[in-house]
Amino acid sequence: MAPPTAVLLLLMVTAGCLADARPRPATDGARRTLLANGLGLTPQMGWNSWNHFQCDINETVVRSTADALVATGLAKAGYTYVNLDDCWADYQRTKEGHMVANPKTFPSGIKALADYVHSKGLKLGLYSSAGTRTCSDRMPGSLGHEDTDAKTFASWGVDYLKYDNCYRDGTPETVRFSRMSRALKSSGRSIFYSLCEWGYMEVAKWGGASGNSWRTTGDINDTWTRMLDNIDRNDAYAQYAKPGGWNDPDMLEVGNGGMTYDEYVVHLSLWAIAKAPLVIGCDVTGISKEALGILANAEVIAINQDRLGIQGKKVTKYGNDLEVWGGRLTRHRKAVLLLNRGATRSAPVTAAWPDVGIRPGVAVEARDVWKVTRRSRASSPAASRRRWSRTRASSSFSRPSRADDGSLEKPWRWSGRAVDRARRLVVRFEIMIVTTSAVARKLASACDDFQS
Repeated sequence: MAPPTAVLLLLMVTAGCLADARPRPATDGARRTLLANGLGLTPQMGWNSWNHFQCDINETVVRSTADALVATGLAKAGYTYVNLDDCWADYQRTKEGHMVANPKTFPSGIKALADYVHSKGLKLGLYSSAGTRTCSDRMPGSLGHEDTDAKTFASWGVDYLKYDNCYRDGTPETVRFSRMSRALKSSGRSIFYSLCEWGYMEVAKWGGASGNSWRTTGDINDTWTRMLDNIDRNDAYAQYAKPGGWNDPDMLEVGNGGMTYDEYVVHLSLWAIAKAPLVIGCDVTGISKEALGILANAEVIAINQDRLGIQGKKVTKYGNDLEVWGGRLTRHRKAVLLLNRGATRSAPVTAAWPDVGIRPGVAVEARDVWKVTRRSRASSPAASRRRWSRTRASSSFSRPSRADDGSLEKPWRWSGRAVDRARRLVVRFEIMIVTTSAVARKLASACDDFQS
């Protein structure tokens, strides 16, 4: 059975007054003091080799990827880390106990590769494990060699370390991952530290004292079901994310081909509102226009990179399929995600103002942030309706009821129709919802025109 198709609207809501506009004090244990290395003030963005290449990597692939990140504009959009995952090192350490690059696949060595990546204005990341071997068993882990490896990585100009959890020795994760954290602090170089602990021992509750991000889940794969499962598990730890340390539901699968266009839009939207790391996992040297358009959406990236650093989360759920996600942004803004996870059923999704932290009676501007890349020629509601008809997709608003002063008593409702998996779903519109009586008549007229 094919995985379900989602109907998605991602809104950025601007309000003059929010129910939770004042900073909230940290709850006991939440948003705690983090590793103070000055990195990760927003979720990391970049590329990682594993999802697409796994162990089939070499220095040519990495150099070409760095070139492609620049050429496609992805680097300018913020994707600046170029991260080698497993299998970059030789099978054994040297007699002196050092980890070295595989001479067949990285004959120039990691220092030369780092220099090349840096010359492109990008940063280089490496991978190791808090065990005796890495997960592929093709290279040594760093357990017992933390200080040596951290200094080696620093001497090569490495900017990022993904630290996995294979071939453990029975020592608790809190001990093994902390050892590498201390080693990196003493290495003489600022290195972003990404804990890949898989969510054992509720890493979100202690990871911030050691690293800049921490995996809250098992590995992702390029399926709708696993993608949603990972973000659902990640959502449980929203309170522990803050600038300097982020919950990580694993890397992006956008562009690898296992999901539809619309499912990849959902994928990036969920990662963006959840302040998850945006680490590309496809081959960017041959990326499609559609995948590039998704990954490079500047407004979606801006939600993810908002410096307030509060992780958006699921705020309302209707049955098994319909959800509302919401999160605070800077400058009195809200990100709101309306999601239909169902395969074929068309249904209204309601985002009530209190659920997303907006007081009744305030002025709200709501905008679909995917319209920038998905609506290039539909400049009017009528044109939009014609385009929806051509793609066999439909979307509509129900007009909210009004109080005597013109304010909105009920929220807007949005509904859309799922389309054939081989076709694109088109859901685009831009509306202004204003609650002041001075513009109520104009707004009502505009709504009549939109729905006629």
